[in-house]
Amino acid sequence: MIPPAHFNLDNAAAYAVWRSRKLATHPRSLGELVVELADPRRLTLAEREALLARCGVANMALYASRTGEDPDKDIPRLLGRQLGLVNLDANRLADDDGISPLAVAPAGTRTEFIPYTDRGIRWHTDGYYNTLDRQVHGLLLHCVQSAESGGENRLMDHEIAYILLRDENPDHIRALMAADAMTIPPRLEDGAVARAAQAGPVFAVYPDGHLHMRYTARTVSIEWKADDPTRAAVAALERILASDSPYIFRGRLEPGMGLVCNNVLHDRAAFADSGMHKRLLYRARYFDRIVDSPSCAD
Repeated sequence: MIPPAHFNLDNAAAYAVWRSRKLATHPRSLGELVVELADPRRLTLAEREALLARCGVANMALYASRTGEDPDKDIPRLLGRQLGLVNLDANRLADDDGISPLAVAPAGTRTEFIPYTDRGIRWHTDGYYNTLDRQVHGLLLHCVQSAESGGENRLMDHEIAYILLRDENPDHIRALMAADAMTIPPRLEDGAVARAAQAGPVFAVYPDGHLHMRYTARTVSIEWKADDPTRAAVAALERILASDSPYIFRGRLEPGMGLVCNNVLHDRAAFADSGMHKRLLYRARYFDRIVDSPSCAD
């Protein structure tokens, strides 16, 4: 399939049409993304259509449900399935069912990784270190319990980031679409290579026409292409993400709430647990994107 013309840097007219429509329909507040759900495991037709509609214009939707602190993992699993999210990225730190319980790990391998601590996490898309044939396209976060304080997220539609960068300078997009724009160095364990170096673009247009983003704001374990266009593009993106853009949404997931998205840009503030409030979110990463098709509905 030929990628859509609006992502062709030489087709300004097609880009202008898409850009105008995208900005006109994109939500301007976090509240516009929220859908009330009775039970995420069994969506009504109206609930499902509301989630899909928001993902259609912003690549993400938030939901608030009545499940509260129910720890049932079927909540995220069955919700995802109804939105076309089936093929889990069962990474090595996930549970056996492929879903990761994000909480402060008391001991073990998980303590070495920031998502399993109470530390903040900088802007990123999930699975940026995966091989290019195993990229994470869909992401679901479900809150079972929130922290005593902190743990807020910021969210930004990666298509909006693309627009802001392209508007500033199309060469930023050209640089970030290079096959060697961003490299994740190999991970070593006991002197052996546990994961090979992963080079790839930041922005990529897939055969079905969707725009995918692979990014991390980390300054360690990351190698950017050492040329002026890439340095300028990365600096521009960092400025956008550090700004007070109306397209950056801020909020905290509370029990029964969640995020479904096409792996948009997001971060997480540091948090503090207490004896009564220990943060627990379920994270499900998928090789699928959120889709609207009859096979997704019950």
